[in-house]
Amino acid sequence: MAIKSFKGQIKDNAIDTIVLHTNTGSTGYKITKLEVFPVTPGAANVENVLQIFTIPQTGTTSATPNFSDNTLLGAAYFIDNGSSAVPTTQTISFDNMKFNQDIYLTQRDIANGTPGNGSALNYYIELEQVKLDLNENTVATLKDIRNIASQ
Repeated sequence: MAIKSFKGQIKDNAIDTIVLHTNTGSTGYKITKLEVFPVTPGAANVENVLQIFTIPQTGTTSATPNFSDNTLLGAAYFIDNGSSAVPTTQTISFDNMKFNQDIYLTQRDIANGTPGNGSALNYYIELEQVKLDLNENTVATLKDIRNIASQ
């Protein structure tokens, strides 16, 4: 099916929402690509953690991904120390799970101390759009309800 792409810039300690829900829930998505890029390459010492969740996040965003969390769809870890002598590193991981509701991005720059005072991060996400049959639709919706209720 179709590929939908989303790009943007997320501030430190921020939460962004990518609106995907539909009235029927019969359109599902799964992540096919996740990329991050610094706002000012090589200009500063940054250590960013971007995470994608299936449920809304509140308060100070976490800088420690928990891959046991079934609401975590993906994470990206990016380091740039501002020196060409030390290479930039980037680690990206995402789940192959289908979902049919909005997704929520969080970002922390843990190299710059106080949440909210660090650098922003650019992101690019590609989602494969898939048609869900009634059973897949029901399972995806029930997972979302269960995850929200357990928070």
